[in-house]
Amino acid sequence: MNGPLIVQSDRTVLLEVAHPQAEDARHELAVFAELERAPEHVHTYRITRLGLWNARAAGHEAADMIATLERYSKFPIPATVAVDIEETVARYGRLVIERDDAGELVLRSTDPAVLAEVTRNKRVGPFLGVRRGPDLWTLMPWARGQVKQELVRIGWPAEDHAGYTPGTPYDIELVEDGWSLRDYQRKAVDSFFTGGSGVVVLPPGAGKTVVGAAAMARSKTNTLILVTNTISARQWRSELVRRTSLTEEEIGEYSGQVKEIRPITIATYQIMTSRRKGEFAHLALLDAKDWGLVIYDEVHLLPAPVFKLTADLQARRRLGLTATLLREDGRESDVFSLIGPKRYDAPWKEIEAQGYIAPALCWEVRVDLPQSERLEYAASSDDERYRLAATAPAKLEVVRELVRRHAGDRILVIGQYLDQIDQLADALGAPRLTGATPIEERERLFQEFRDGTTRVLVVSRVANTSVDLPEATVAIQVSGSFGSRQEEAQRLGRILRPKESGGPATFYTLVARDTVDQDFAQNRQRFLAEQGYSYGILDADALAA
Repeated sequence: MNGPLIVQSDRTVLLEVAHPQAEDARHELAVFAELERAPEHVHTYRITRLGLWNARAAGHEAADMIATLERYSKFPIPATVAVDIEETVARYGRLVIERDDAGELVLRSTDPAVLAEVTRNKRVGPFLGVRRGPDLWTLMPWARGQVKQELVRIGWPAEDHAGYTPGTPYDIELVEDGWSLRDYQRKAVDSFFTGGSGVVVLPPGAGKTVVGAAAMARSKTNTLILVTNTISARQWRSELVRRTSLTEEEIGEYSGQVKEIRPITIATYQIMTSRRKGEFAHLALLDAKDWGLVIYDEVHLLPAPVFKLTADLQARRRLGLTATLLREDGRESDVFSLIGPKRYDAPWKEIEAQGYIAPALCWEVRVDLPQSERLEYAASSDDERYRLAATAPAKLEVVRELVRRHAGDRILVIGQYLDQIDQLADALGAPRLTGATPIEERERLFQEFRDGTTRVLVVSRVANTSVDLPEATVAIQVSGSFGSRQEEAQRLGRILRPKESGGPATFYTLVARDTVDQDFAQNRQRFLAEQGYSYGILDADALAA
């Protein structure tokens, strides 16, 4: 045994990055383990219950996961780890939610002891009806989502076999004119329907919208699509018109600007979570049509109130689409229980190898703070330090230099703070796009960027997701949302569409050396490291020389 892994009894796994088998091990390990730390030489993964259950839901057996550890481990794996994996995976599906012959919602188990344990739990009790025997309890008809949440929290995730309403039939066909479903997209749709409901994980630029369209064509029913913003809603509509038999008139937009309810309706998360006198003002949309399919775009950004609404939508088939299941609020278990477990996950590097997303070069550019700013930083409170480091004026000249180096490329300059975005836009003579930019102005700026009229665009986090800019080849991240791994992934994703030249995309992140900015950057890079991306280190002074 001389592999790249060291498996430890606390369920952590160390990966030796320089080992010749490291990439293969990383690829197989990521199926069921989460990357926690990714310094230069040794990466640390943790095997979690939710990771194991997601892997099991996607079709991976405990024996396969243990075999991965044994195949790549440098030393024999601790017996306790193998036992923990087997026992944790075996918990998934011991409880089943289904309907009896009378159509009543029931909780069943092949293990009466497990059923007795969970039904005595005070968190589950309010959702129970009557006991029908040692292996069966009825559930309150409205409790399907809530009981799944609680069962995950107490460590007994239930498989949901209670079925779905077909919704009102609506004829939708894929129109494969000059294109066809890619193999991984077809597998994603097949896996989703085999499982019933759940999440498909694909890298940005890999065609998640096409997967959604294919799911709609398979289900042929009224469909509600929930998206992050109005720009995304209009991109979805355009893509559906392009890829399916649907026309503009059959697709409604339900947003802050427009209130259309049609057989296919695209609504924003913002409108669904808006309140009037303390009540959700647009809740009626959920019952406005007999939806047979609900699609959640960018499900990792699902606002907390939408989880509550989704708990009442369990009879509707639900498809979550995302590039990463990571949530900075820690609510991955609610995605698992209410939207559904991970049904399909295509590693980024695998899609890159097939030529469907561009290869990317990632660089961390380290910037020194001048002495006066270092003293101000040292004297500041913890809350102020990140902003001081993230908005360091020394970053401005570095951005200028990088833009000069990439003259002729389409460049996104990305910032977190509005005053910094204004300074960058003024210094570069480039247009800016923030949350305050009107929708029509955003669409114009994006289109000018696509057609090359504008080659440098300064954007805030509103451009993190659901923005189709295939021509972008360079992204310069000047500041971000603290240590957000999901944001790092989404920002790299803005430039991963394949390039006509066939060349790589280039992603720079600017970091103030020896500050919390550098600490947060290391955390931000964890997810991309898990996907096989590595960051080279550049010194800002050497860059300018």
